[in-house]
Amino acid sequence: MKVLAFAASNSRQSINKQLVQYMASLIEGAEVELIDLNDYEMPIYSSDRENESGIPAQAQQFYNKIGEADAIVVSFAEHNGSYTAAYKNIFDWTSRINQKVYQNKPMVLLATSPGPGGAKSVLASATGSAPFFAMDVKASVSVPSFYDVFDSEKGEIKDETLKQELKQSAFSLQP
Repeated sequence: MKVLAFAASNSRQSINKQLVQYMASLIEGAEVELIDLNDYEMPIYSSDRENESGIPAQAQQFYNKIGEADAIVVSFAEHNGSYTAAYKNIFDWTSRINQKVYQNKPMVLLATSPGPGGAKSVLASATGSAPFFAMDVKASVSVPSFYDVFDSEKGEIKDETLKQELKQSAFSLQP
């Protein structure tokens, strides 16, 4: 099984990147490709830009990566209660290729933050809009207080309850 994994953030130090890497490691027998949104940077979407220049190649590349995967894991960073500008821009451009951006792929959606909210607002937004963009959401998990529950040296969750929830979510992607 080929799994595409990414943090919906362009921060190189993203805690969501650490979380998505950990989650991907729990998917047994998977070939995981971890991508970085910085590799898909494009001008800010506008219909004027699209009419003048067309859709950037990076949007097509991102869409193709999704199409090549058997399953997808995304960990959403939350900026002011919503998606990061980096993710939203890539998503907006890619949705111009096909509104069904996620192509009915089985998905696990994650979100984390340093605080007790665990980026639940952005996770709720993603899961709520999932059907419109062809996300087959098998599980969604919010991880609160990241620095308290994640061992950065070992690269793993140290909270047993969360660890079991993430393992169960990983299992939900198995064919």
